[in-house]
Amino acid sequence: MKIQANGIHINVRDRGRGEPTLVLLHYWGGSSRTWAELIDQLADRYRSIALDHRGWGESDAPPRGYGISDLADDAQSVISAMEIKRYLVVGHSMGGKVAQLVASRRPVGLVGLVLVAPSPPSPTALDNKQQQILLHAYDSRESVAHTRDHILTALPLTNAQKERVVEDSLRGAPAARRAWPTQAMLEDIRSDARRINVPTLVLSGERDQVDPTARLREELLPCIPDSQLQILSQVGHLPMLEAPDVVARAIRAFVLNL
Repeated sequence: MKIQANGIHINVRDRGRGEPTLVLLHYWGGSSRTWAELIDQLADRYRSIALDHRGWGESDAPPRGYGISDLADDAQSVISAMEIKRYLVVGHSMGGKVAQLVASRRPVGLVGLVLVAPSPPSPTALDNKQQQILLHAYDSRESVAHTRDHILTALPLTNAQKERVVEDSLRGAPAARRAWPTQAMLEDIRSDARRINVPTLVLSGERDQVDPTARLREELLPCIPDSQLQILSQVGHLPMLEAPDVVARAIRAFVLNL
């Protein structure tokens, strides 16, 4: 369904029942469909609200406004419009950086934060060659498949998951695809992250090549006072696809201790 939020229409998938509600924010190249298997694992206990970021999935794609604060404003507008009273924000990769900014604003009703293979709050600086590789990672089915199989994942995906990754990545609007490598990943939100005052679970894939555990230990954990790290054995950068059952168990255990 479409929610009028922050001046545009954001597509939302709403499934399950129970509190706290899980507000799910996807990675650069993904969509609300990225979370399908994880939602299946949790629908018997928790309501899940999965968003398509602007420019991805079925959400509107305005010509500008793809900074971390824009995406955070979108998420908060959806939460407000849907009158969600008690919730966790669950963010993956780029969505993890967005989730950190949302939590740093200390919104009423937020009870916890789950960061899945998150981008840290510090800037990610790329040289020109690295930036060009990233800018062209989603140019074609072949380039997406190469990125998926050789960079994003360590464990095999099903054929349906593989196709979903390709479709979602190719569907991204040009402005959204360009914004992360050239703008949003360079943003420094460390001072914001230090204001997070809810329990935070950080899930890191042992074989993550994009945001490795060592970098999260150095650049993310020191910024978030009440944070705990859990390393997912043999998993790459897409834990919700590679090991949704493991991620679901981690979230269930975390919520029980809130």
